[in-house]
Amino acid sequence: MNHTLPAAVLRRSSPGAVAADTPGTAPRFSKGSALAVLVCWLLVVFDGYDLIVYGTVQSSLISEAGWGLTKATAGTIGSMAFLGMMIGAVFAGRMADSWGRRRTILGCAVIFSIFTILCAFAPNAAVFGALRLLAGIGLGGLVPSANALVAELVPAKWRSTVATLMMSGVPIGGSLAALVGIQMIPAFGWESMFLVAVLALVIVVPLGLKCLPETLAPVGGPDKAATVKEPSGFSSLLRAPYLGVSVLFAVATIATLFAWYGLGTWLPNLMQLAGYNLGSALTFALALNLGAVAGSVITAWAGTRFGPIPTAIAAAAVAAGALVVLVIGPPVGVVYFMLVLAGVGTHGTQCLIIAAVASHYPDHLRGTALGWALGTGRIGAVVAPQVGGLLLAAGLGVNSNFLAFAGAAAIAAVLLAAVGLKLKSKLSISPSPTGASNV
Repeated sequence: MNHTLPAAVLRRSSPGAVAADTPGTAPRFSKGSALAVLVCWLLVVFDGYDLIVYGTVQSSLISEAGWGLTKATAGTIGSMAFLGMMIGAVFAGRMADSWGRRRTILGCAVIFSIFTILCAFAPNAAVFGALRLLAGIGLGGLVPSANALVAELVPAKWRSTVATLMMSGVPIGGSLAALVGIQMIPAFGWESMFLVAVLALVIVVPLGLKCLPETLAPVGGPDKAATVKEPSGFSSLLRAPYLGVSVLFAVATIATLFAWYGLGTWLPNLMQLAGYNLGSALTFALALNLGAVAGSVITAWAGTRFGPIPTAIAAAAVAAGALVVLVIGPPVGVVYFMLVLAGVGTHGTQCLIIAAVASHYPDHLRGTALGWALGTGRIGAVVAPQVGGLLLAAGLGVNSNFLAFAGAAAIAAVLLAAVGLKLKSKLSISPSPTGASNV
């Protein structure tokens, strides 16, 4: 790509690009844009697989790798990918607004694929943790960049729905990790799980090179005057009229990702500690992720019907309630159902937060706002594996993890209620000609 067009105008010459629209009009959802959205979704699926795969191999690493891992150190390694995601989400969102969505998306995909593959050859825990950190930078950068691009490829009325459905790729990837793990870990060892990432590198990334358009004008280009009038960057998010909502979105994301990724990292191990074998434990993880897939569809409909913030509040409350039920030790059928509800609620809440951010910030701040929410939110994802491991190491048992994750989901519901009130108040983000609006 030698040049780009303003944010409201997509390149006609890009393979798979949609037809150009004049500034100020909604993009047409053409065959080319649909193909670009599909490629972004496939990359999010691999993002989800590469992230959740650690949870499927964690018990194998503790018992078979010979690295001397304990529950606490396994939790630390689990946090490394999330630390990388925090770095990647913050900077890639900003880069997507400055350098372009396409190159940022593809660069992140290459990074997480290469370093995930290298995890299969790690000689010790330190190298493995470092590789997970580096892979996490790409994993964290992909989602805000892909969502920023997709938001510009679809009409505004479908933006919330498509953003929510896009995030179904994460639990679908997690479900694939559980399904693949049931077969591959006993047959080929834990290392084989990380080699699956080669498929993204050799199949989906080349598709992205062909199909993804660029949508952002470069600094100094024909849109320079508009760029000067509407500065992007984190400083814009952290001052009026965006400050209050930006902080609330970030803290709500911290709580939500604490619950979602805490479960994703520890659930198979928790179920083994509760007396189930590895195959059954991975089946419970599959139930969680399938619930998250269902949650993406359900919340996409409900978010469009009732608004992303009210739906997110309900989803977070459902997750908190389901996790509390697990503490009482219900029958196995109820356990499966509660894990499905936990998946619906935790991941659904995060999808809806992304949809709300994508819908309620103007075009020139969208990638930065998504990167801010997801980047700072990764604090919860970084802390959750550590907290889970420390609670187990302290002898507090499996239920201590479920209660911690339930508490985080409940906190998210309260924070999102505050977001709703903020957006409806006189201090909420005012409507913008670039597409931002109130709830």
